[in-house]
Amino acid sequence: MTNIGAGERIYDLRKKIQQYKHDLDQLNSKSVLELPELVSTTNVLRSNEHLSQVNDKKTELLSIYGQYSQSLEELLAFVFEIQHDLKEVLQEQSSLLSDQLAMKSDSKSHNTTKRHTKAKPKTKPKTKPKTKPKPKAKPKLKT
Repeated sequence: MTNIGAGERIYDLRKKIQQYKHDLDQLNSKSVLELPELVSTTNVLRSNEHLSQVNDKKTELLSIYGQYSQSLEELLAFVFEIQHDLKEVLQEQSSLLSDQLAMKSDSKSHNTTKRHTKAKPKTKPKTKPKTKPKPKAKPKLKT
């Protein structure tokens, strides 16, 4: 197992992304309002400061997205590694199963051929020789 803490890292990066998006939204909502009473150079300085803050937040957000996508790629590679391992185990088990089935079918066919090839001695069953029954004597009539 390469990175067990990848899930935690992805969760932390996702939280940072949400925070940077929130900060960026707040900066964008505070758009620079030009105030007529200030000198134009002050307005330009304020606008420049605002744009640099927005730019910094966007840079941080892009950096976090890069780390986030890298972590997701590592996690995906780990999942593919597990999938490959499971595929090998499945192939191994199926080959073992087919070997066992082949062995069983070979032994069954071997047993049936043995039964058929064995010559059974042909002997007549011993029975008493048939004798003709003696005819019953007819009773003699006395006269």
